[in-house]
Amino acid sequence: MSKNLTKPFLLILVALVIVACYFIFRPFLTEIFVAAILASVFYTPYLRFAKFLHGRKKLAASLMCILLLVIIILPTIQLLAYTGQRSVVAYNATVVFFNEHNTNEIFQADFFNRGVLGYLHLSSYDLNSTTLQSTLLEIFKKSSNWLLDGATMALKGTTDFVVSLILVIIAMFFFFVDGQGMLKRLMRISPLPDKYDQTLFLKFRAVSYATFISTFVAAVAQGLVGAIGFAIIGFPALLAGILVALLSLLPYIGAALFYVPMGIYYLLIGNIWQGIFILIWGTMVISTIDNVIRTYMVKGEAEINPIFVLFSILGGVVMFGFWGVVLGPLVVALAVTVFHIYELEFCDMLEDREMGDEEEKVAVVNK
Repeated sequence: MSKNLTKPFLLILVALVIVACYFIFRPFLTEIFVAAILASVFYTPYLRFAKFLHGRKKLAASLMCILLLVIIILPTIQLLAYTGQRSVVAYNATVVFFNEHNTNEIFQADFFNRGVLGYLHLSSYDLNSTTLQSTLLEIFKKSSNWLLDGATMALKGTTDFVVSLILVIIAMFFFFVDGQGMLKRLMRISPLPDKYDQTLFLKFRAVSYATFISTFVAAVAQGLVGAIGFAIIGFPALLAGILVALLSLLPYIGAALFYVPMGIYYLLIGNIWQGIFILIWGTMVISTIDNVIRTYMVKGEAEINPIFVLFSILGGVVMFGFWGVVLGPLVVALAVTVFHIYELEFCDMLEDREMGDEEEKVAVVNK
């Protein structure tokens, strides 16, 4: 074969092999990406395990995988079961409350009709007690059913989830053990300069770590303080903590979607101090701790605007299901990393354009 044809033939062969590998691995791409991301995020603790175990990498990787399984997966299954059960109990308790209390006194009181409805410009509408009760019960029923169905699917649809989980754990084990070698081989065959390969990996790892850890640590912390606050007013602490933690995955507005309606609810039924307390506790403690943790853990260049984190989580869940909570923000992290490299590559051109814009502005002013 002519030497002139060797490289084109080899490139075509490589392209065909990549396409074939894609179709082979396509059913498991989500699990592979999740495992790679988790291995990257927890690689530093793995190295510490390996050092403590005198370089026994496979043992360190096994312990790290077991630790993540015990700390994250098993508690999640228990919390899902508890949430599904408590959602039904909460709905039944709400029905009993409306049946036992004369809620006409709430909805027909002057402070409600003139104050709340007047402020919302709804006082002219026929919003009677029966209508509001049925509407609230319907909303609560749908929310409870959604929680129950979600928990049931997560727990009963065990076949696919368990297989997916096993694949993630196995892949994560090999990424821990051989990940560094894989990365070196990828960097060697990459067409990018070595400095960009290094920047791509380090920047992506920093953004991934900051986004993943800060988001989930903030959710756990908000869940804990939320449970404490609701326990003080007599609301089931574990259920409140779970709901606050889950909603806290949505930056800024997440926890408020729970404690604000609950505070208003307590005010409407006459439990004034409970309503005021939970609104103050939510604003001053639950929401504040989110900002404190993110500010402390997310360092400058590793920061992603929280609005992108919000939409990446929602979009990730729609696209990838359960694992989208991890994959969504990390895709955005990869985009941030790529744009950073683009900025480095074309910084001279960008600076020249900025200087040209400044010169045009000066020329316009001088005229």
